[in-house]
Amino acid sequence: MNIGDKVRLLHGKEEGIIRKISNSGRIEVEIEDGFIIPAMKSEAVVISEAEKAHFGTISEIEEKTETPVAISAPKDQGIYLAFVPINDQNLSLYIINDSRQEYLIHGSEVFGPNQRTLLAETVKPGIAKKFDDRLLKEMDQWPSFLLRFFPVQNRLEKAIPPFERQIKIKATQFFKHLSKAPFLNKSAYLFHMENSTQELDIRALNSELEKLSPKPEDTPVKKPARSIDLHIEELVENHSKMSNSEKLRIQLETFDKKLDQAIQSGMDEITFIHGLGNGVLRKEIHKRLSQIGNIKYFQDTQKDQWGYGATLVRIS
Repeated sequence: MNIGDKVRLLHGKEEGIIRKISNSGRIEVEIEDGFIIPAMKSEAVVISEAEKAHFGTISEIEEKTETPVAISAPKDQGIYLAFVPINDQNLSLYIINDSRQEYLIHGSEVFGPNQRTLLAETVKPGIAKKFDDRLLKEMDQWPSFLLRFFPVQNRLEKAIPPFERQIKIKATQFFKHLSKAPFLNKSAYLFHMENSTQELDIRALNSELEKLSPKPEDTPVKKPARSIDLHIEELVENHSKMSNSEKLRIQLETFDKKLDQAIQSGMDEITFIHGLGNGVLRKEIHKRLSQIGNIKYFQDTQKDQWGYGATLVRIS
């Protein structure tokens, strides 16, 4: 097993390239979306050229077993929010542009008056763009998703109006949306983002959404504890069979949720205990904190007890 080898992780479906190998037997694997997953050598197996030639990779096998079926919307306005099952617990979120129009798409999750950006980039026609992951069992706790679409017009022509959609997923309706996802060649839960060619009045749409959305004061947010322990054994009971990527996903989702609660409830500070480990969780937490506008500052704290394993967040 060497740097540059393509491997498959035994406790999940992830495949990627080995980017680092330590003397302790730990490796770092870069998966398809550029995310780095730490693992032990014993948790990974090299995908040999013979195996790839005979069976293909997981994505190639899926491509062979499913036939792509495009489900373009009326008048060629097929833009979809898709929830693609990874396994029985996890879903990946995609924006699918099954239209002829290129769009600059801004997607965010909405927590009352606060938002967190999940996607901000151009999506060309015929592209399925992954931008987030979610746990199926936490569906009732998912925030609303707000998606804004701005047409990219590279020549002088009649202006195409932008539009936006805000959607709150409800379990009672979610499972009725199972269909074949264009370009992904997979079954997915599809939500159509544009249903007509009618020009939309964004101001009127926002006004309508405000009437439908509960006001912040109607849904008071409970303050979280001032110190949140993100060690995986504190978050889930049966974690021994979970892959490192699943553990990291749960830890980051807990961090996001508790930080949003702290901000919405008016707390001035909160501490996250993430431990030392290989530093991946600490690095990702600090990266996210640096992108949030209403964070005054953050710093390592309680060094006498945790070393560099805890981060204090001051909220402005």
